[in-house]
Amino acid sequence: MRILGIDTSTDYLCIAVLDGANLYEYRLVAARRMSVLITVHIRRILEALNLRLENMDYFACGLGPGSFTGLRVGAATIKGLSLALKKPVAGISSLDILANQAKKEGRFIIPAVDAKRGLIYCCVYENNRGGLKKLSPYMLLSKSEFLKKIKPGSVVLGDAINIYKADLLRSAPQAKLMEKDFWYPRPGIIIELALKAIKSKKLTDTFCLNPIYLYPKECQIRNLCTKK
Repeated sequence: MRILGIDTSTDYLCIAVLDGANLYEYRLVAARRMSVLITVHIRRILEALNLRLENMDYFACGLGPGSFTGLRVGAATIKGLSLALKKPVAGISSLDILANQAKKEGRFIIPAVDAKRGLIYCCVYENNRGGLKKLSPYMLLSKSEFLKKIKPGSVVLGDAINIYKADLLRSAPQAKLMEKDFWYPRPGIIIELALKAIKSKKLTDTFCLNPIYLYPKECQIRNLCTKK
């Protein structure tokens, strides 16, 4: 099986390729150059692996929440490839990707991503027999609302730590704050979750592949996907 997976929810361009038993991971700081770099680096990586887009069996895409522009670039790229090559897609929340990076670190896992404007994207998960169970929806919270969600013994990861570390240490001293290596999506986790989606047949209709936006009024995003 061959899968190409990407995540563009942060300043990092994350690309992963599964080629049979071999997994290849790539991460580059792209920030505002995401739209310029994404197709170039996908092509370069596949060429280095002696693969072509046509060789892929599936595509996978991190859907956020996160960078508004980055998410649009990533979703549009994967949607275009899927439609052109008639390949199925696994759409995955970027918070799920983050949470699964720390699933062995504690009972409660809380990814926390800086949403700007003093707000935080987050979700609460419970470690359930080696897998993660969502205990909350994907949320956009103020600092005070977020701090109330942290249970004793929680594991917190994500770039919001860089901004709210002092508040976390003061309000939730028992929480485990993960180091910077855990703040951004790891490409390999995209493939891991894509494989689970494929196995459980929970793939995403390409026409309905839309980023997870939690700023509806500001973004004015209109979902044209009509579900029957």
